[in-house]
Amino acid sequence: MKGNTKKPIQVVRTWVRRQPPKVKVFLAFTIAIAALIFIRMVVYDHDNLFIAAEAVHALGISVLIYKLATEKTCAGLSLKSQELTAIFLGSRLYCSVVMEYDVHTLLDLATLAATIWVIYMMRFNLNASYMLEKDNVPNYYVVIPCAVLSLVVHPTTQHHIINRILWAFCVYLEAVSVLPQLRVMQNTKIVEPFTAHYVFALGVARFLSCAHWILQVLDTRGGLLTALGYGLWPSMVLLSEIVQTFILADFCYYYVQSVMGGQLVLRLPSGVV
Repeated sequence: MKGNTKKPIQVVRTWVRRQPPKVKVFLAFTIAIAALIFIRMVVYDHDNLFIAAEAVHALGISVLIYKLATEKTCAGLSLKSQELTAIFLGSRLYCSVVMEYDVHTLLDLATLAATIWVIYMMRFNLNASYMLEKDNVPNYYVVIPCAVLSLVVHPTTQHHIINRILWAFCVYLEAVSVLPQLRVMQNTKIVEPFTAHYVFALGVARFLSCAHWILQVLDTRGGLLTALGYGLWPSMVLLSEIVQTFILADFCYYYVQSVMGGQLVLRLPSGVV
């Protein structure tokens, strides 16, 4: 009976695995649209999606804290990604305090504190297990383009120019802050469970955040874009959310496939992430 239950799942997995990349992209797009429709039907206040995204991100950080505290190793984790996360969270926390103090401010403060703790543990207590040679994406490769872009394209609201530039900077940096972590996993090809859970949590958080913006735009019939400002900025906000989601989509696919197959350790094929 148990074998018969698993058989349909195995058939689907095998069929999907054999499809060309274009078909996989189409399937992923179809599933994403279906998920958006479902969320729109069951979630009445779409602002809750953004709170849920931040909560899932915090949950992912909690998984890292558990890993570091119990296994006493930071192997497979990217210190550079954690540093980039702390930078964009710090920038967003500042913007939140001076521009729109609300519940998001408290969530960002808690997540930033947890991220700083992870950085401290990786730099000092567990430095011997840190895979420096695998974590080989310099932070300035990510920070400088985001900083330059934020100077060129930022909100056109009534806030101070420095606050508007920082707001844009944290949006752009958040979109690509996971790249060093993906590079570490690409270099190792084998991802242990806690790291996989953390990155999958980031993927879910990014999808929820992206869904929040898309559904808000639909609900306001584009009015939200005008509220964000004029020019390229509203489009860049949406583009950043979509980029974040698609950067992690490939990994999340293999994560789900691994979990469905009952594997604890995720093995990535060549070309993934």
